[in-house]
Amino acid sequence: MADSEETKVAANAPETTSEVPAEGSEKGPSKNELKKRAKEAEKAKKAAEKAAKQKELEAQKAAADEDYAAANYGKEPLNQSQSRPRRERVQIKSLNPNLDGQTVLLRARVQTSRAQGNKMVFLNLRQRTDSVQALLIVTPEKVSKQMVKWTAGIQDESIVLVEGIVKKSPEIIKSATVGDVELLISKIYLVSGLDGRLPFSVEDANRPETEISSNEEVQYKRVLLDTRLDNRIIDLRTQTNQAVFTLQHAIGHLFRSFLDSKGFIEIHSPKLQGAATESGASVFKVNYFKGNAFLAQSPQLAKQMAIAADFERVYEIGPVFRAENSNTHRHMTEFIGLDLEMAIEEHYHEVMELLDDLFKHMFRGLREQYKNEIDVVGKAFPAEEFKWRDGPEGTLRLTFREAVDILVEDGVPREALEDIDTENEKRLGRLVKAKYDTDYFIIDKFPMGLRPFYTMPDPEDPTLSNSYDFFMRGEEILSGAQRIHDPALLVEKMKEKGIDPASMDSYVNAFRMGCPPHGGGGIGLERVLMLFLKLNNIRRASLFPRDPKRLEP
Repeated sequence: MADSEETKVAANAPETTSEVPAEGSEKGPSKNELKKRAKEAEKAKKAAEKAAKQKELEAQKAAADEDYAAANYGKEPLNQSQSRPRRERVQIKSLNPNLDGQTVLLRARVQTSRAQGNKMVFLNLRQRTDSVQALLIVTPEKVSKQMVKWTAGIQDESIVLVEGIVKKSPEIIKSATVGDVELLISKIYLVSGLDGRLPFSVEDANRPETEISSNEEVQYKRVLLDTRLDNRIIDLRTQTNQAVFTLQHAIGHLFRSFLDSKGFIEIHSPKLQGAATESGASVFKVNYFKGNAFLAQSPQLAKQMAIAADFERVYEIGPVFRAENSNTHRHMTEFIGLDLEMAIEEHYHEVMELLDDLFKHMFRGLREQYKNEIDVVGKAFPAEEFKWRDGPEGTLRLTFREAVDILVEDGVPREALEDIDTENEKRLGRLVKAKYDTDYFIIDKFPMGLRPFYTMPDPEDPTLSNSYDFFMRGEEILSGAQRIHDPALLVEKMKEKGIDPASMDSYVNAFRMGCPPHGGGGIGLERVLMLFLKLNNIRRASLFPRDPKRLEP
């Protein structure tokens, strides 16, 4: 009976455990679920592979885009004299084929730049009157595309510090003054950029007027004189102006060196005066504490008093002020005077002859020592070479009467020649050039009525004076004379000119203490420069010209 019960129980139990889940167990994933899981795993695998590939591509791209030349270009830190590595720098004018292959360092302005694609840029680098072509081209390790792009974006007239290799040019580069070499740039840094736009390009300002007017294919921009003077800093950067003011310096240097060799000493006279030195009509009056003072029209009185003080021979280079409302091509209200005064032994022609030798010394010095600068200016202002007589015949000298006769012979009415005005000065210059082949001459013995009160009269004809003017290209560039050193005669002539001697008592007293016979002259520096180079306007020969309409910059 017991066996029967066990058999019953066994007969009622499940046949397999798969059909009946064990107590507490969960049902397993279905086939569909397994397939779904498999697909998701495959998708995740592909996404991971794609991400890894993308990361690899990005890494490759980053490696390709890495600026390996980053240290070789960029903006220089503000120079506050932080360091002084004493690296040798060169001047553009010193570059030549003998330096082929050498690495040099220089600072210059970018005159022009021209990119060719994204791998090359040409620069014209300038220092004063000198320029050189420079080339930046992509190379492994040193010059990157980023470096070329940055360099191409540098504005014209920016100042850069450049390191490069000098390369002999296979042919002369006409766009640069140093045309037999070029510079292969390896490093370039911006020292000083531009804050704003240029009012005009230096290249346009440097272009000769003849090139502008004759070129029908290209319409170049003409930069007018007023525009130049309003933006003088940019205008002065032109190679023409760099040469002009080098020549201005040269005239002053030659003037000083010649007179030093002749026993002169340089003096410095005050520019504030208690009375007019020439004529009251052309003097600037300024407030001077509770009274008035006048800007010196010349160092005339101081020079003469220096002679009375036994200085014997003196000269001065300094500003001269003239309150003349003259808006001409040769007048300014402030200019630089080259003045001299000397004691004479026998005759005032001693002074005139020394002045003549001085001028010829300056002319020779300019021609022999500054030919390059003269040629640079000549490209912008073409002119016949300045001529003077330097042989045994000497400088042409005419008396005032002889000069008048020449003009009368050419058809000028004699009554119109009591004084030779600017128009007839130029006419006389043309006549003298045609007859004597010289641009430089002297006129002596001017009428007394045309000269200042301190001019010594001629001993034989009191209507004439012991005075002279020097001329260049038909324009006066020096006025001088023997001065009156006798106090009684000086007072007499002052009264004749309507000047109260008491107003210039200290000046007259200098001669009452005894003064030797003397004479001298005054030269306008800018006028000499203008006429030697034929610049046609004295403002071009003045760094920052002053005239009745201009007090800036």
